[in-house]
Amino acid sequence: MTERNTTADRTVIAKRVPSGEADTSEIRDLTAAAGYQVVDSVTQTRKENPAYHLGEGKVEEIATAVVAANATVVIVDNELGPYQTYNIGNKFPTGVRVIDRFRLILEIFGQRAQTRKAQLQVELAELRYELPRAEAKASLAKRDERPGFMGLGEYDESRERDIKARISRIRDELEQIEQDDEHRREQRRESGFDLVALAGYTNAGKSTLLRQLAEDLAVDENEDLHPDLDSTAESEDRLFTTLGTTTRKAALDRRDVLVTDTVGFISDLPHWLVESFKSTLDAVYRADLVLLVVDVSEPIEDIHEKLVTCHDTLYERNEAPIVTVLNKCDKVTNEEIERKRDAVSALAPNPVMVSAKTGESIDQLSSRINDELPAYERERLVMPMTEETMSVVSWIHDNAFVDGVEYGDHADEVTIEFEARPTIVEQSRSKAQRLVETEPSA
Repeated sequence: MTERNTTADRTVIAKRVPSGEADTSEIRDLTAAAGYQVVDSVTQTRKENPAYHLGEGKVEEIATAVVAANATVVIVDNELGPYQTYNIGNKFPTGVRVIDRFRLILEIFGQRAQTRKAQLQVELAELRYELPRAEAKASLAKRDERPGFMGLGEYDESRERDIKARISRIRDELEQIEQDDEHRREQRRESGFDLVALAGYTNAGKSTLLRQLAEDLAVDENEDLHPDLDSTAESEDRLFTTLGTTTRKAALDRRDVLVTDTVGFISDLPHWLVESFKSTLDAVYRADLVLLVVDVSEPIEDIHEKLVTCHDTLYERNEAPIVTVLNKCDKVTNEEIERKRDAVSALAPNPVMVSAKTGESIDQLSSRINDELPAYERERLVMPMTEETMSVVSWIHDNAFVDGVEYGDHADEVTIEFEARPTIVEQSRSKAQRLVETEPSA
């Protein structure tokens, strides 16, 4: 499992970009989220060096910064191969840890994982990260003079076999959890609920939007609750508050809707990491409607890049309609909103503009949700009056929108007209049919 950072280790961050100027804002946020203290940063614009990722001279510059700042950790905002981690680590004083972007993300995930499902997904991602490094240890162990090397650890010839076996066991357990989750989703649909999922990048405002759409308490006690959804907490920018999902009940017009907030996306996630968290993302993949939340106050280039990444992630498996919600409209002018909406129209046709913070246009979003969810069906059932009839009428009242109930002249039959989800209509027909089949013969 990932080492848990318990103190604010003094940290030097480094980032390489192939062109342009390196932006370290996100890696600073991630570093802080993991509990590290940034004391210096080094950036470089150049092609990747196969041996060191950054240039060898730049690595030596980082080593100088480490000594000057008395740092104990170097975090590189790129993916490092096993050999690159080893080579970089050899340039630093003994005891300095080298962490790449994805190891840092795994540390954050590990700190946030509360439920069994979240913990298993984190461990699966960690093992997938470690597997190629275990393979690299085998080839490096013979020529490495120290008992281990930076970022890779000591070599154990059985480790690779153990990792593969553990991955297999975790997959089996997660598969059973996924089946249980899917059963629960179907039970909710059978109870008349539409399932809406919030997706998007971290800090786009999904949790705040959930508070606007659904003020009820979380539906599942065994699901992680976002601290910023607690009534005593303030909504604020925070990365990876939870790896679990928070589901709340919302009443939209005549519908009963369950809205689920999930872990936020971040940029440049490799396929193996996304795949490790498929169980959590199933809440999005298997929803009736997905609200893709985007921070409209960000630069157009960032919005476009994030929309592309989200679409690649969602459209691969998702079959439900996707509505793009351009959030934080209170932070930009109307002219800027129009300019950005036009710029991303190909990726986000007919988006909804809202401010989850102020509540602006939430009513319009609620109407759009109603329009996009599966259409209700109308039904008229005539049922004989038996001992079970009124319980069926009560059930329909609880799970559908009833237009009216009429009783026959001799109270020997009941007619009920209602609108409901197709699954509820089908269940109502089945219940009515059983009443006919069990009616005493004249």
